[in-house]
Amino acid sequence: MNSKYIDLIDQSFYFPQDEFNLKENTLQFHDIDLMELVEQYGAPLKFTYLPQISNNIQRAKSWFADAFKKHDYKGKYNYCYCTKSSHFKHVLDEALSNDIHIETSSAFDLDIVKKLKAEGKITDKTFVLSNGFKREQYITNIAELINSGHENCIPIIDNYEELDLLSQDIDGKFKVGIRIASEEEPKFEFYTSRLGIGYKNIVPFYKNQIQENDQVELKMLHFFINTGIRDNAYYWNELTKCLKVYTALKKICPSLDSLNIGGGFPIKNSLAFDFDYAYMVDEIVNQIKTVCDLEGVATPNIFTEFGSFTVGESGGAIYKVLYQKQQNDREKWNMINSSFITTLPDTWAINKRFIMLPINRWSDGYERVLLGGLTCDSDDYYNSEQHVNAIYLPKYNKDKPLYIGFFNTGAYQETIGGFGGLQHCLIPSPKHILIQRDEEGKLTTKIFKEQQKSEDLLNILGYNEN
Repeated sequence: MNSKYIDLIDQSFYFPQDEFNLKENTLQFHDIDLMELVEQYGAPLKFTYLPQISNNIQRAKSWFADAFKKHDYKGKYNYCYCTKSSHFKHVLDEALSNDIHIETSSAFDLDIVKKLKAEGKITDKTFVLSNGFKREQYITNIAELINSGHENCIPIIDNYEELDLLSQDIDGKFKVGIRIASEEEPKFEFYTSRLGIGYKNIVPFYKNQIQENDQVELKMLHFFINTGIRDNAYYWNELTKCLKVYTALKKICPSLDSLNIGGGFPIKNSLAFDFDYAYMVDEIVNQIKTVCDLEGVATPNIFTEFGSFTVGESGGAIYKVLYQKQQNDREKWNMINSSFITTLPDTWAINKRFIMLPINRWSDGYERVLLGGLTCDSDDYYNSEQHVNAIYLPKYNKDKPLYIGFFNTGAYQETIGGFGGLQHCLIPSPKHILIQRDEEGKLTTKIFKEQQKSEDLLNILGYNEN
């Protein structure tokens, strides 16, 4: 009888997988012995495996290079990292080592850019695409960067007022892009994105505010839909509408030479994940070229702004199961030694799914459980794993500690969770470590941040003021 946890995984999924395998009954992640990690640093624990950032960047670059070659596509591909996915210096340092560019979202992003320029991680040739709704400080910081000689800082116009505000603060000529306000899927509560300018208004906006403006040069059209890049009728329909706008604009605007298709590549959220990235890139490139050829305009340089895809699969979190509560005949609650609300806020806020697997005891029998966090909030739980709202784990045994891991958690969780600040019910932020490989491929680890202490939280709350 197949009653072990490993039997359950074997009969449900293809296993092992590229990043997951077993060694002596314990889980390995990119050949990292996770139990050794726990024994060295304890749990709860968050980690960032930095090489995966470079790996995903290079994968995307190769997909676009292959598609450009196949379709004889004339133009350049520029990979941009969407900084709001994770602003940490170790993430930017790793990403920028791959000859990429960045996309910013707010005023303080530009302060990070200045730091990176001072360190030589970014140069004046690096594209800095400044997206988002821009208020006074954001405008000021963009202007300071451009005025300092960074000609490849391109603010993406989000509304009709921004161009005038930028013109007032920027000395001399500058480049801009325009963001299209895409139409949302029918299931959304609204019809059109709040970001950008409507499809029908792009060409009139260019004619009225840019065409005769000697200070401004339009270089880019920006397109992004909230649900990301998916192989469905909705995505292809929106891309087609975008290309119609691009070709119409290109015919009257010779300086326009770039199309930004945004981000939105999905990341692996279960062992059953299946997404043909190479096909999607190939078809996007093919459609752009086909439409441009039909309309008799030159194919644009293609920009992407991958955020979650860049950093998401580098992150993980490890917890210890502290106790099991049998609440009724059917529900067993495994209580972890941290909180989902505070450490993986997307599981609570948008019911996001991550890969969840036990770290040890794969040869033990299994049971169906729910996972509960430490806070006194009824929403601090996780039950949306891949087994149709059921989670199976090795059976609880108070004499045999069980550790569980959540994987591909590297995007957004720290910033949304308020890293380094107050946490719900004053649950401390876990220790966070960085994992790298040296030139010989040997794993190295270092502590990025220790687990929060009571003193840290009391300082924020004002209890330690003199």
